[in-house]
Amino acid sequence: MLQALRNKLHGWPSIVILGICVFAISFFGIESYFSSRTDTYVAMVGKHEISQRDFQDRMNQARRDAMQRLGDRFDPTLFEQPETKRQVLDQLINEQLLRQANEDLGMRVSDLALRDMIANVPAFQVNGQFDPATYRATLGAQGMTPAMFEASQRASQEPSLLPQAIIASTIVTDADMDRYLSLFYQRRDLRWFALPRPALADTEVTDAQLEAYYKDHQADFMNPEQVSLKYIEVNGADLKIDAQPSDEELKKRYEDEKQRFVQPEQRLVSHILVNVPKNATPDQQKAALAKAEKIASEATADNFAKLAEQDSDDLGSKRSGGDLGWLEKGVTTPAFDSALFALQKGQISKPVLSDEGYHVLWLRDVRSGDAKPFAEVRDQIAKDYLSTERDRQYSELAGKLTDQTYQNPSSLEPAAQALSLPIQTTGLFSRKGGEGLAANPKLVAAAFSDDVLVQGNNSGLIDLGSDHAVVVRVDKHLPAAARPLAEVRDQVRQKILDERIAAESQKRADALLARLQKGEDVQTVAASVGATVQAAPEAVRTQQTLPPEVLQQAFLLPRPADGKPQFARVDMHDGSYALVALDKVQDGDLSKVSKEQRDALRGEMTQAYGIMATHDFIDALKAKTQIKIAADRM
Repeated sequence: MLQALRNKLHGWPSIVILGICVFAISFFGIESYFSSRTDTYVAMVGKHEISQRDFQDRMNQARRDAMQRLGDRFDPTLFEQPETKRQVLDQLINEQLLRQANEDLGMRVSDLALRDMIANVPAFQVNGQFDPATYRATLGAQGMTPAMFEASQRASQEPSLLPQAIIASTIVTDADMDRYLSLFYQRRDLRWFALPRPALADTEVTDAQLEAYYKDHQADFMNPEQVSLKYIEVNGADLKIDAQPSDEELKKRYEDEKQRFVQPEQRLVSHILVNVPKNATPDQQKAALAKAEKIASEATADNFAKLAEQDSDDLGSKRSGGDLGWLEKGVTTPAFDSALFALQKGQISKPVLSDEGYHVLWLRDVRSGDAKPFAEVRDQIAKDYLSTERDRQYSELAGKLTDQTYQNPSSLEPAAQALSLPIQTTGLFSRKGGEGLAANPKLVAAAFSDDVLVQGNNSGLIDLGSDHAVVVRVDKHLPAAARPLAEVRDQVRQKILDERIAAESQKRADALLARLQKGEDVQTVAASVGATVQAAPEAVRTQQTLPPEVLQQAFLLPRPADGKPQFARVDMHDGSYALVALDKVQDGDLSKVSKEQRDALRGEMTQAYGIMATHDFIDALKAKTQIKIAADRM
């Protein structure tokens, strides 16, 4: 075939065709004939891509944070909304812009700052101190090396470098603070009255009006989208542990974990307390110390109990000769601990100061920290063994469930048969959750996720806590649908009447406001509708005795001019209205603001101004950086 083609393509036609081929290859690049590129980024910031994996990881993190913060009030539908997704993406874009600015400015997280941050992580500490062995072991259990962890921590800290520097360089002047304080502590003399809800003359609602309102407001009368789920559940509490450990296994575990069963050193102590009153004067403190020193000089092992009964101010122990029983370290105050564990058996201390007063201590006996014998802790070790075995079986079963449902994403049947676990079902529930397992926000989020609801796949393993997990798939899906008019007829009618009342209330409030603005007396106007005028002299922004709507509107009004009050209508957000009169404005008295309050305010204002400046800086970075967003990949 090639030879035939060669025979036919000779002369000038072959030259033309060959020239076209050479031109195409040289212009477009030969690699375009052998490879293709599919963009998968969610956003491109300059030359840096924010991948779908980066975006989904941050979305999942934001979802987990919201679950933990809001608890039962968590609404999983929030994370399906485009606005929320865009907020998360904007955060990633801002962080990348700040990283690029760090590179341009030569800013980096110092090794010293990174070491200090890691050293303060409680998981890496032993007895409050950073322990390198614990650090490496903890990271190893998570499949990480110190270098990997430090790199991730450095990367997570980088976006905060510039904001911290901007905040640190922010200056708040005394004049800035005075202006704010003058406004914050401003006092306003108010008068106001609430308007009673009017009685409707027209309460008739025709069928045509009902149908028109229902059609225009159909979104207010919807049954929410609902799903029911099939699921396979693994619960550690339900696992039966048939094998019982032998004594040899328990003894080996006892030897391996002997340190767990060491009793802390305990000290048998009595004390005599000389009370020092709160806000005591120097003379009272000296008198209490002198009394305690006298008791300490006279006290012996033979007379200590008697002195305690006579002189101790501790009513709880004086009747028993000051006996406090056996104490361990950390039970009392640091000063008391330090003095007690510095004594030798039989010694009596000098006065020890605490919040209560002065203590005189008598160390009667010492019980050293010895390991409990095997026989005493055998039952505890056996219980721990069974718990560990249950955890192991749970982890093994949960892992197999994950593998089975991942390998068969369109059905739970293979996993149920392979693991001998039943497939269970939930009732229908909406995005706000339901009963039983459907009350768990994690399960609700998975049920309405794109992968489960739209793609029809099994979910991943959903950890419900305490060795309890499920894998779910959608059983039934009911889209959101309008409720029939016949079902909501009474609700529609009431809404129509409520809107009429609100409209009539506003009309009447506007008419009364016009009378006030023309100079008619407030009392006269209020009396004409059967309302009572209430006065609030020198009201402040934090006033608790006024309705918040009235207070907010009163502080939005301009200052009265020429002694003439300012008036406004107030929407009370329940279909009713009030009218408010502003008679006088007095600026805040700055002399009453303490230095501590000013210092605290300066810190808050510095933080707020610094954050605003950071947003401005990021906006400037955005203006000079090419940013592409692929909304369809979010």
